[in-house]
Amino acid sequence: MSSNDFFAARERMLTRIAQTRDASKAGLPHWARAADGTWMFTSDGDWTGGAFVGELWLAHLADPKRFPISDARDALTRMLPRAQLRTAFKGFGFYHGGAVGSILFGDEMARNAALTAARSLGQMFDPKLGLIPLGQDAEEANAVGTAESSIDSLQATGLLYWAADQLADSHLEDVANAHMRRVLDIHVRPDNSVIQSSTLDPETGKVLRTHTHKGYSDVSTWGRAQAWAMLYTAHAAMVRPKQPLWREYAVRVLDWWIDHVPADLVAYWDFDDPAIPSTSRDTAATAIAAAASLRLASALGPTDGAKYREFAERTATQLVSGYLTPTSSGDQRPIGMLTGGCFTRKALARDIDTAPDAELIFSSYFLFECLAVFTGLVTVGRI
Repeated sequence: MSSNDFFAARERMLTRIAQTRDASKAGLPHWARAADGTWMFTSDGDWTGGAFVGELWLAHLADPKRFPISDARDALTRMLPRAQLRTAFKGFGFYHGGAVGSILFGDEMARNAALTAARSLGQMFDPKLGLIPLGQDAEEANAVGTAESSIDSLQATGLLYWAADQLADSHLEDVANAHMRRVLDIHVRPDNSVIQSSTLDPETGKVLRTHTHKGYSDVSTWGRAQAWAMLYTAHAAMVRPKQPLWREYAVRVLDWWIDHVPADLVAYWDFDDPAIPSTSRDTAATAIAAAASLRLASALGPTDGAKYREFAERTATQLVSGYLTPTSSGDQRPIGMLTGGCFTRKALARDIDTAPDAELIFSSYFLFECLAVFTGLVTVGRI
């Protein structure tokens, strides 16, 4: 895809971001129906709302007149009640919703919100477990115990590393390193595929069982589990270049993805679903994979990273050409929706997550972030 095509795709997504902003006066978008783009909102953003705030920060960078900085601040305000909840997943929301605003614009409100969430994450670290447990306020807290972990909990690390740098805080640095190491040790299998979840002994930290909470089966490789591992190892490799372990993990889990993703580069929701190819795709995991590949390319440099940069471009091209709603008058759907996102096909999903084929706000964020990089709006090493 040419740079002009990436610019055109970015403009389509900006059209959708503006429409979503105008519809999001009382809450934050979670997912939208693929058929007509109608959003499901949450009052405080749940774990996903920071993705929309992140879109608004990048949209302000792209078109400050159409997207005043107050758009992002207003949306971030709705997230603030989550800053001190006991959930490892808030690292995702407050990195993209808070830290990105501080990085790009020096925004003090964004910085303070992100630091509040990071300090709270640091306090959640459990030395017996060697990691930050999911926490009583995590999205699936009603289904897990107090000593449950998952690869998804790596969402804490990007925010912790940023906050450690902001505050010169060695405790937050140590927490991020310990959490990364332990979560990866538990959940990355010898063949470099990822198992999503684990149950630990709360007194000894011993792993009692591993399982895939949201995928096809207890032993399957859920697409988004692999994607989260890719994203956060690559991010750590980028922001902590002197730590070779993160680069090694990132290469391992990304190469597994590259070797196992379908030929059209758009992942199925679970790599082990026996119904493939007659089952759901997941553009969310796929968009995360593209964003992870850009981070690893940055971490490895122009020579060793060229393979991953090229893979990110090809993946984003497939998403834009196959799943991003067009501008043609014959398509009645809103322009710039990234369709084909699968929260999960598991029956145990929360009611607000029962969306096997939808526009997911976090998948839209990661594709938009990739397009921002490809069009020179921002450098990947900056965010």
